[in-house]
Amino acid sequence: MRGPHNIWRLIRTGATLERTGAMGVVLDAFEAPPQLRIVVRTLVWPFRWLGIKGDTSAPPLPRALTALGPAYIKFGQVLSTRPDVVGSDLATQLRVLQDKLPPFDLATAKTAVETELGMPVDDMFSEFSEPVAAASIAQVHKARLAETGEEVAVKVLRPGIEKAFRKDVDAYYFAADMIELLSPASRRLRPREVIEHFDGVVTGELDLRLEAASASEFSANTVGDAGFQLPTVNWMYSGKRVMTLGWAEGVSLGDNEALDAAGHDRHALGSRVLELFLSHALRDGFFHADMHQGNLKVAANGDIIAYDFGIMGQIDEYTRRVYAEILFGFIQRDYRRVAEVHFEAGYVPADRNVDEFARALRAVGEPIFGMDATRISMGRLLSYLFEVTERFGMETRTELILLQRTMVVVEGVSRSLDPEVNIWNVAHPVVEDYIKQSLGPKALAKDLMKTARVLGRFGPRLPGLVEDLLTRQSDTQDEDIRKGCPMMFLGGAVGVACGIGAVLVFNAMT
Repeated sequence: MRGPHNIWRLIRTGATLERTGAMGVVLDAFEAPPQLRIVVRTLVWPFRWLGIKGDTSAPPLPRALTALGPAYIKFGQVLSTRPDVVGSDLATQLRVLQDKLPPFDLATAKTAVETELGMPVDDMFSEFSEPVAAASIAQVHKARLAETGEEVAVKVLRPGIEKAFRKDVDAYYFAADMIELLSPASRRLRPREVIEHFDGVVTGELDLRLEAASASEFSANTVGDAGFQLPTVNWMYSGKRVMTLGWAEGVSLGDNEALDAAGHDRHALGSRVLELFLSHALRDGFFHADMHQGNLKVAANGDIIAYDFGIMGQIDEYTRRVYAEILFGFIQRDYRRVAEVHFEAGYVPADRNVDEFARALRAVGEPIFGMDATRISMGRLLSYLFEVTERFGMETRTELILLQRTMVVVEGVSRSLDPEVNIWNVAHPVVEDYIKQSLGPKALAKDLMKTARVLGRFGPRLPGLVEDLLTRQSDTQDEDIRKGCPMMFLGGAVGVACGIGAVLVFNAMT
């Protein structure tokens, strides 16, 4: 599936961008230099006639991305949250990709629901509306449960969506392999691993049972968060291709005029979106990774309502601590500490100079402070960060891709509500509180308790493990065993002692 035939798909991508007029829009948005414009247009123009025409009534870039399919639409959704990168006009145009795509017909949706849940739609729902929102992977219908009268949202996957995504992802794999082959310098960015990560995310998003489980876990984590709501999953009427949630009533977070008319404070909302994301990522290690305006509403009481849990991010506790220290270092303008954390975590090769890296980080961070947030060009900032990572041989951290991507999206959402929101000012108290909780004496005691639990659980097995190790080695390395036996038995004795000690410590703690 990932052979050279994917060249056709990639050629058609460029041809579609050219035919719809989107190629020029993209090059302008990213301020591409004249040389790059000439090369790109020269390579693509002869194939222009192969491009998909698309909906001629739509603006060029939304028209091209919609014509190319769901994976490209996902990319457009990210850009729609970055007016500071692509410009406010283009960001507004792209916002239709969030939940205003062409829907499939009602009859097809009802058939899909009946096939998945094994019951007639009329037996389950007393009302079942036309689509109220349509995105790249699924569309949503407003319905009413026949049994209880509760209003619900029924999400139904698009017909054939799995095959469509598979085709795009296969082309991406091929492109990643070609990039690594033709540009060895690009391998530090691990393009294939990036695509594998994207593939895993998409695969999970195409199984609505996993989305329902994510929604349930997210709800349990955030039940005490002030100013935040989540719809409840109805498991009885959910399956692989259909998911039913409680109906979320509110104003779209992307409709500033409606928010103003309802009397909501957009500055407070913009700050809260950032605070909630950082709290979920740092405190829980489990966060909504698709927080664009199409997945957020504001309730009448001012609470932010999140929905669409197809893409969730997860990071382990150690990575959360590293990420928090990096953020806090930037906030404190302690670039030396930020550099040290990068080296300690292995993000930068050990043979590089920590002082030089600290100076490079200072050049990235200093322009942010003392400057009006509206004057900060995130595009230029990201461009310089890329140069820094290339200079110091940093590899792409695939476990942080979703976190970094969501950070960009959330900041874009926040800026769309209030252009003067400064991410660093909002982040300061959230990150500082996490640092106190995760790196202080309380955190140390918690870590020791976890270690004691592990040792207490495995301590009784240590003698057997040592004996097995010695038996295996004696079969092949008699001489080494004779020399190493005393130390090995000593290690086994220490292990047993540690295990017993751990059990005593754990019992004392509990």
